Amino acid sequence: MTYLQCLLVSIAQGLTEFLPVSSSAHIVIVNALYKFFTHKDLSGDSPEEIFFAIIIHLGTLIAVLLYFKNDIIKIIKDFFSIFKDKKIENEDQKLSLYILLGTIVTVAFCFPLKDIVENIMKEPYITSIFLIGTGFILFFAEYLSKKNKNNNDNLSWKKAALIGLAQGLAIFPGFSRSGLTISTGLMTGLTRVKAAKFSFLLSIPIIIGASLFYPILELDFAQLQTFNLKALILGFLVSFIVGYLCIKYFMKFLGKYSLKVFAYYCLIVGIITFILFKFF
Repeated sequence: MTYLQCLLVSIAQGLTEFLPVSSSAHIVIVNALYKFFTHKDLSGDSPEEIFFAIIIHLGTLIAVLLYFKNDIIKIIKDFFSIFKDKKIENEDQKLSLYILLGTIVTVAFCFPLKDIVENIMKEPYITSIFLIGTGFILFFAEYLSKKNKNNNDNLSWKKAALIGLAQGLAIFPGFSRSGLTISTGLMTGLTRVKAAKFSFLLSIPIIIGASLFYPILELDFAQLQTFNLKALILGFLVSFIVGYLCIKYFMKFLGKYSLKVFAYYCLIVGIITFILFKFF
């Protein structure tokens, strides 16, 4: 990959991994635009490109770990204290179990769908349809959240399971993981900030498993012919910095504003790309 390719893909990964706009959809869009202007393809499944994808996902993983480091340390301590004390005494201990439950639900939902998703990814216009769906879901979540203002805004086993299921739906390219999980949180009565925080914490096991551990197991390192260390460092740093800034300012944004701007964005981009992919 050229440095320009590395930069574009890394920025797209960092910007869209945590914003409710679907990182998978934007990788498709960036690739299509790059291909249009340069007649070259950004995407690929060569060992070098898979390894680069692992590195930029590592960058966004480090970003979320660093931003929520204090929460994560507390969650880990509280999780193991359950086995030590043999009882659940506080909300922080429950939070660790909610994350575990949500992750189990996500994995159970996603595992049987792997082959179906691989076939869908061959048709880019379907990605656009799911992106449009993300826009409508964000709108609906904002509508319901206004009606649920007086509801209990604490997490529960049911809410954690539903959010985990929503995260599982994001296996389909075009459905935004953060968009679906935050929307589900809003629809079940959580505030935007609480829903986003749980969404980001819940993403950590999935990023580790689906974006790092699984690809590493599948990758044949013996086939790595060459690798550009400078490009890997660039990709890691860009995805990390952009990802961290996205989380920081998105959390501040949610404290003041609704998700409607992202809903409009998903609808507009989804409709435009659907027309391009389907008819041109």
